[in-house]
Amino acid sequence: MSNPTSRRYFAGVLSTTAIAAAAAQVASAAPASGTRTYDVREYGAKGDGATLDTAAVQSAIDACAKDKGGTVLIPAGDYVVGTIELKSNVTLHIAAAGRLLGSGNPDHYSAGKGVPPSNGNVVLLYAVDADNVTIEGRGAIDGHGDKFYTGKGDNTGPGQNSAQGYKERPHLAIFYKCRNLLVRDVFLTRSAYHCVRVLQCRYVHLDGVRIHNRVNLNNDGFHLNNNEYVNIANCNIMCQDDACALFGSNRFVTVTNCSFSTRWSVFRFGGGEPENITVSNCVIYETYGCPIKIRCSAGSRIQNMSFSNIIMDRVTGPISIGLDSNYHRPAGEQNPRPKGILRNLSFNGIHATVVAQGGQFADMSFKNNFRPGETRSCIVLNGVGDDYLEGITLSDIHVKYDGGGTLEEARRDIPKIAGEYFEIGTPPAYGLYARNVRGLNLRNVRFEVGTPDLRPAVVFDHVEDAAVNGLSAQGNPSAESLLRFTDTRDTLLTASRTLTNCAAFLEVEGAASQGITIDGGDISKAASPVKFSGGANKQSVRIRS
Repeated sequence: MSNPTSRRYFAGVLSTTAIAAAAAQVASAAPASGTRTYDVREYGAKGDGATLDTAAVQSAIDACAKDKGGTVLIPAGDYVVGTIELKSNVTLHIAAAGRLLGSGNPDHYSAGKGVPPSNGNVVLLYAVDADNVTIEGRGAIDGHGDKFYTGKGDNTGPGQNSAQGYKERPHLAIFYKCRNLLVRDVFLTRSAYHCVRVLQCRYVHLDGVRIHNRVNLNNDGFHLNNNEYVNIANCNIMCQDDACALFGSNRFVTVTNCSFSTRWSVFRFGGGEPENITVSNCVIYETYGCPIKIRCSAGSRIQNMSFSNIIMDRVTGPISIGLDSNYHRPAGEQNPRPKGILRNLSFNGIHATVVAQGGQFADMSFKNNFRPGETRSCIVLNGVGDDYLEGITLSDIHVKYDGGGTLEEARRDIPKIAGEYFEIGTPPAYGLYARNVRGLNLRNVRFEVGTPDLRPAVVFDHVEDAAVNGLSAQGNPSAESLLRFTDTRDTLLTASRTLTNCAAFLEVEGAASQGITIDGGDISKAASPVKFSGGANKQSVRIRS
C-alpha cells in the first residue's frame, strides 16, 4: 500500500493531474464543429494557374459542409477550376492575392444540379436549396469568359430566335432557392455569360461587390428572378448587358450606394409581380441603352417602386416605362391572361446628362452596335391601346440632353407598341413623352438641350389627371411649341417657365382635349401662350394669371 505522505505518491498524483489538465486544454483549443478553416491546399490544390484544382476545392467544400460548416480558404495563387458546388453553412473566403480562375475548357463545366435550364445552367460556382452560403474576401473569381467568345449571344431580343442562342457557356455564379445568401467584398470578372444569377432566393445580401464583365455578349452584372428580401449596397458594376436586372416577382428589395455602367440597362424589370422596391443614392454613367427600363405585359403587375437621389452621367434613355397587354400575345390565345397593371412609381432627385447616341467602351474588345431607335431618346412613359400607367411621379428632375431633334421627328407617328425602348423609334419630344397615363405628377422638373432641338420638350398623348408644377424648359422659335398635349384632359400646369424663346408655350390638339388649366408662372418668352390644332376646342384651355 502506498504511503499517501511520500514524495513519490505526490509526484505521481501531480503528474497525472498535469497530463489531464494539458489534455483538457488541448481539447478546448481545438476549433469547434462548424468553425474550422479548410485550406484547399491541404486537399491537393496547387494554385499554380495551370493545374486543374476542381476536385481539390470541391473536396474542401464537402468536408466543410460535412463538419456542419466553416470556412473554405482560397489562399494566394491562381486556382483553375471548372464547376464547383457550394453548400449550406460554408463560407468561401478568397484571400486578397487569391483567385479562382475559370478553366477555358468547356469540358470542365456542367449544368448545376437542380438549376433550371432557362437562360442556361452551365456554371462555374453554384448552390441549390442551401442555407447560409457566403462568398467573401478581397480576392477574385475570374470566369475567363473571353475564351468562350464567338460573337453570338443568347438571342433573347426582339425578332431573334432564342432556340439558336448560345446558352451552353458558363455563368459565373448561380444561386437557386437559397436562404441567407451573402456575397461581400469580392471581385467578380470575365464571366462567359451572366455574372451573378440569384433565382427564387430569400434573404440575400450583396455588399461591396465589384464586377467588371465586358468580355462576352449578355455579360450581365446581377440578374435576379423572383426573390424576396434582397439588399444590394456599396457595389460597383461595369458590364456589357443588364447591370441589375430584376425579372419576375422580386419583392422587398433595396439597392443603395452603388455605381453602374453598361451598354444596355441598369435597372431592368419585366414580367411577374415585382413590388416594394427602392433604389437610392446611386451613380449611373456611360450607360448606352436605358438606365431604368420597365416592361409590363399581360398577367404582370408592377407597383410600389421608388428611385431617388440618382446621378446619370453620359447616358442614353434615361427612363423608359411601357405597358402593353397585347405585346407578344399569341394569336387566338385561350383563357387570356389578365391585363397588365403598372402603378405607383416615383422618381425623385435625378440629375442627368443624356447623349444623343451611345459610344464605345475602351475596355471592351468588340464593337457596340446601336439601332436607329436608340438615338436622341428621352424619358418615356408609354401605355398602349386601353392600357394606362397610373400614379407616376417625377420630382426634382434636372436633365440636359444633347438635342438635335428635327421637325420630322417631332411629328412622326409612334408605333402602338411598348416593348423594348428602341422599338418606338426616336421619340417626338426631347424631354418627356407620356402616352396613356393617369395620375401623372411633375414637380420641379427642368429640361435643357445642348444644341437646338425642334421637338417639344414635353408631349402628353392621352394623359388624364395630371399636375405639372414648376416645369422649366428650353424652347426653340423654329419649333411648333414647347409643350404639346394630344387628347389630354384634366391637367393643371402651375409655375411653368419658358427658359428661351419659343413660338408657342402649349399646342393643344384633338377634340378629346379638355379641362386644361395654365395657372401663373412665366411664359413670357413664348410668342403665344396656346395654339390649337387637330380639332381641339379653344374652350379646352383656361389661363389664369
